[in-house]
Amino acid sequence: MAKLVRGFRDIFGPEAAALTALEAAARKVFKLYGVKELRIPTVELKELFIKSTGTTTDIVQKEMYSFEDAGHRLLALRPEGTPGVARAYIENNFTQAAPVQQFFYIGNMFRAERPQAGRYREFEQIGAEFLGNPAPAADAQAILLLKDIMQAFGVKNYSVKINSLGCEKCRPLYRQALIDYLSSSKDTLCETCQDRLERNPLRVLDCKIDGHRFAEGAPKMKLCPECEEHFNEVKRLLDGKIPYIVDTSLVRGLDYYTRTVFEFQAGDKSQNAIAAGGRYDSLIKSMGGADIPAVGWAMGAERTCLALGSLPAEEEVKVYVVSLEKSCNEYAFNVMQNLRADGIITEGGLFEKNLKGQMKQADRTKARFAVIIGGEETARGSAKLKDLTTGEQKDYPLDALAGAIKNIK
Repeated sequence: MAKLVRGFRDIFGPEAAALTALEAAARKVFKLYGVKELRIPTVELKELFIKSTGTTTDIVQKEMYSFEDAGHRLLALRPEGTPGVARAYIENNFTQAAPVQQFFYIGNMFRAERPQAGRYREFEQIGAEFLGNPAPAADAQAILLLKDIMQAFGVKNYSVKINSLGCEKCRPLYRQALIDYLSSSKDTLCETCQDRLERNPLRVLDCKIDGHRFAEGAPKMKLCPECEEHFNEVKRLLDGKIPYIVDTSLVRGLDYYTRTVFEFQAGDKSQNAIAAGGRYDSLIKSMGGADIPAVGWAMGAERTCLALGSLPAEEEVKVYVVSLEKSCNEYAFNVMQNLRADGIITEGGLFEKNLKGQMKQADRTKARFAVIIGGEETARGSAKLKDLTTGEQKDYPLDALAGAIKNIK
């Protein structure tokens, strides 16, 4: 018997409708902000994610789906979108042609992690990247863009946390202070965090096992004047436009973030992030490109749908077309196509079944109306419209059928 691979799933019904609605809401808001779509490949060279995402991250250490192809290249299914966007930016020479770019992507990502609510081994992300703009306005705009998508989709119960991780000037002092603070408890850290301690101690604060134990007592980042000014300006631009909390323990699980980081959270569980991002001014340069500042975010589509609460209903079938005899099939088929051309959701075409079989299928589709075509209707150029809620039926000339359906409440 054919079976799904663990951690993967089929999506249909209200869940599929919710994802489609979220994508549509996001596309509408992206258009308002002038953000253009970039479709990145599902498969990239494995080293792209190692160099960009960071060797100390869970993604690279444990979660990537990687393989060797027939040409002996080490490839990986994309675990996130930002490295692919950065590679596309470099490889397509945007640095020279048009360095300031605003991209969004919608696509499936892959991580070999333990399946959990709203996160499977194949999951959908919607993301945005603002490249070439070092101003605090880009950070604020990215956060407000995300807020507007949540609003357009209907998510209300979420909180926003922001922080600054500093830059290459002020972070080394914080990094050393964090190492000193954590070293006294090194033996109590999980094996992964013991390995991270010297290489990237900020990741300990993001650990699902150890992070909560040390976050509150950890030393706080002392920002350099430039970073402090940048962060203050971000906050000023957000004030009055979105409620937020400055959380000094907020870090992100990827190595490339600098300065502003943020997270949209829903619920009170540990896995409550529905979207997150931040500034990554050194990433493109570290990948062999020019020194280009950038800020972006990614939204977990499934988790965002869960945060909505009740899923939106699928659009219901309005009409089911029934043919009573073989000689009427072509006429009935044309009626279906004409109704669709008029914007009416229409099913039918099960003409090999008898009347009972076709009406049974109409019930399964939960259609509001049945359009019944027999020899008399075909000869007159009409159609019988039956209201499946009330049982009432009436003949209409074919050119009046669509208008009648639309006018019946």
